[in-house]
Amino acid sequence: MNEFVDEVKITVLSGRGGDGAVSFRREKYVPRGGPDGGDGGDGGDVIFTVRSNLKTLSHLNLKKIFKAENGRPGAGQKKHGRSGKSVEVAVPPGTIIKDFETGRSIKEFTRNGERWTFIKGGRGGKGNAHYANSVRQAPKIAQPGREGITRILLAELKIIADAGFVGLPNSGKSTLLSVLTNARPRIGSYEFTTKIPHLGILRTGAGDIILADIPGIIEGASRGVGLGIQFLKHIARTRILLFLIDLSRDDFLLQKGILESEVSTYSSSLSKKQRLIVGTKIDIDTARDNLDIFMSKNEEENIMGISSITGEGLDTLKKTIVKYVMREVQA
Repeated sequence: MNEFVDEVKITVLSGRGGDGAVSFRREKYVPRGGPDGGDGGDGGDVIFTVRSNLKTLSHLNLKKIFKAENGRPGAGQKKHGRSGKSVEVAVPPGTIIKDFETGRSIKEFTRNGERWTFIKGGRGGKGNAHYANSVRQAPKIAQPGREGITRILLAELKIIADAGFVGLPNSGKSTLLSVLTNARPRIGSYEFTTKIPHLGILRTGAGDIILADIPGIIEGASRGVGLGIQFLKHIARTRILLFLIDLSRDDFLLQKGILESEVSTYSSSLSKKQRLIVGTKIDIDTARDNLDIFMSKNEEENIMGISSITGEGLDTLKKTIVKYVMREVQA
């Protein structure tokens, strides 16, 4: 992804209906031909479609205005005007459409291939052929087409993944994602290497499991500090959470509490998700010693130590992730 965009303000407009026609038959030997004005065509609809090959809303950011075609007016000889072409707005799975002014959620998209007509186009007007009767045999009136509808929306993306990595900056999330999956996130030994969420696929005998590496959490993230709340929302749809604890740091005993506080402050339901506690960087001597201390202080948790550099503990971690995810799928 060259540019990760997860919120976009867009304007959508359905097409105006074509006007009905005022027309009368003009044929040889028929001096008083009756009304033959055709109907106008309907305006185009606004349709949302879901495409799994899209991973961001950056394409909406480039256009921002999506207008369906107007219907064409009717014509003589009772010819109907052509209906306007609909406009399709493609979004990735995980997109929520909201009213921009009120913030009210309108529709949530989760299934690839889903199609949803949001606004119908304006109806085409009736031609004067509809208005003839025994009293009014030559009506010179026709119905105008109905106007289309304009809506201003906020498209918001929440990534859909099976397991989300949660940890402080530089806790080893990106490195772990790279060794477990086919993802190639940017990796560095400084804070906030990850500026955007990254997805990777863990291939297993039970099927593919999608893992998400979320930018590092710091104290106050749930209130917007640092990269903050804009990325915490991306773990809202994960089935399980992996809390990554950097055991090479002096504050290794405090990290779990920071992560729990930020996650629960952002969403109480998120804090109730199944989770694994993963101690990272046990290839470092002090980290291996710290793992024993950490486990003794958190005996109620399912804790495992891993090294993404040496591969120690990764096979056990993979099997545990599969077990936890499959349990949530079947629940």
